[in-house]
Amino acid sequence: MAKQDYYELLGVDRTASESELKSAFRKMAMKYHPDRNPDNPDAEKSFKEVNEAYDILKDGQKRAAYDQFGHEAFEGGMGGGRPQGFASGFSDIFDQMFGDLGGSRRSGGDGNRGSDLRYNLSISLEEAFTGRQAEVKVPTAVVCDSCDGSGAAAGSMPITCRTCQGTGRVRAQQGFFTIERTCGTCGGAGQVIENPCGKCRGTGRIQKEKNLDVNIPAGVEEGTRIRLTGEGEAGARNGPPGDLYIFLSVEEHPIFTRSGGDIYCHVPLTMTLAALGGQVEVPTLGGGRARINIPAGTQGGKQFRLRGKGMSILRRSDRGDLYVEAGVETPVNLSKEQKKLMEKFSELTNEKNSPESSGFFAKVKGLWEDLKD
Repeated sequence: MAKQDYYELLGVDRTASESELKSAFRKMAMKYHPDRNPDNPDAEKSFKEVNEAYDILKDGQKRAAYDQFGHEAFEGGMGGGRPQGFASGFSDIFDQMFGDLGGSRRSGGDGNRGSDLRYNLSISLEEAFTGRQAEVKVPTAVVCDSCDGSGAAAGSMPITCRTCQGTGRVRAQQGFFTIERTCGTCGGAGQVIENPCGKCRGTGRIQKEKNLDVNIPAGVEEGTRIRLTGEGEAGARNGPPGDLYIFLSVEEHPIFTRSGGDIYCHVPLTMTLAALGGQVEVPTLGGGRARINIPAGTQGGKQFRLRGKGMSILRRSDRGDLYVEAGVETPVNLSKEQKKLMEKFSELTNEKNSPESSGFFAKVKGLWEDLKD
């Protein structure tokens, strides 16, 4: 039976570029991958044909030979046999293209590795500043205490899988292609259990809540990830455990806002303090106080920088800075006497007392006059 044209197999034109070939291969390989078509015996054959086609066409020399001589270029019909270095298992090609395909492909002892887990932990800004020890409770799969993780009932042991001889993989040879897949008998474990443990039903693990202590260092930021190696799910049948990842979120603070290692704080000043000057005390993240000298005539929005009074910086001994932004508060709920005093004060003021507003309205006046002209 004649082989189907490689370009037709991939669904591309003979002038297809490398990127078009790669895209078509990914699509077809996903469609026919045996792990995704366990009930379709023809899928494996189609998968092999797709890989064979791509392996030829992705190589410039092989593609040129195929374009000139067709399939005969790789069947010994040209007198020189197939091109040197051409023989390769298409499972390797697929691994390069798609990686682990969601964990369905297994190799060696990692096939029974437990899953990684994620735990979201919320902390206050003060805790991010000082660091803390946190206790977390994680529901997860742990090693079965009845069978010690073997999955076999008491008095029995797992036996070596006869199908794969303990490798967890099976191979099939067709021409110069080698197909390697996870052993369907043992699921890649390399062993089978004839008498499973009644508690874990042969998996070697049970569900349980673990209490863990987590060290949160000073200076952590929103989204910081802490990895606890080996604290994820236990692996099936004594497989290696996964890891636990703690993702931190820092709660909003009622006074401070953070930007990296710096802290910002908005402090409202009375009109008289801003005008006459004086001193004001502001809080710091460490629980202390810092005194700031407010010069006379301070305007709203002016920032005062306090060096080294900001946030702890992760894995460093120094700290960021604290920026205090002044806000000038306009008096409200004035009494009659206060209003009279304010009116008297207004009568006594001139352009020198409010240069910014005077300058602004002078510009506006000039603009209006220009528009009249």
